[in-house]
Amino acid sequence: MSIQHALLTSLLEKPSTGYQLARRFDRSIGHFWQATHQQIYRELGRMAAAGWVEVEEKGDDGTRKRKVYHVLPEGQDELVRWASEPGSSGVSNEALMVKIRAEAVLGPIGVRHELERLIAWHEDRLASYRAIEARDFPKPDMPRGQRLQHRVLLKGISAEEDWLRWARETLPLL
Repeated sequence: MSIQHALLTSLLEKPSTGYQLARRFDRSIGHFWQATHQQIYRELGRMAAAGWVEVEEKGDDGTRKRKVYHVLPEGQDELVRWASEPGSSGVSNEALMVKIRAEAVLGPIGVRHELERLIAWHEDRLASYRAIEARDFPKPDMPRGQRLQHRVLLKGISAEEDWLRWARETLPLL
């Protein structure tokens, strides 16, 4: 996932200065997508050069000038294009979380299809884990090492079940 798409989403939620955006980013999208303040400022410059955002200078009354960034239609189009593309796998949730936030701001942009695809991916992974469990851990009276290996597998099963529960609860909202 590109940090630019996360920044476009944040700016669509609320036009901001680079400083405001970096602070908001730390408290929201930053929980699942990390970016330094330097990265944010560098990407804002690139996005302005690409025509995705415009910079409005405020503070002409003798105060320090601040640059407030606003998303342009081209930036919104780019975000819709990116959000409608399928991700590479279901292992990482960062891109999906940003896509859902983008859909919250823009309205329906096709994220439902991505979530449906990922549900199928996670269902397959869960089925694979359960097949491994049935094959490799058939008895409760296993040696300690095998019981520990089973506990690791059970954590994977639990994570997939939890992800699928969340996804199925989210799907109707999309």
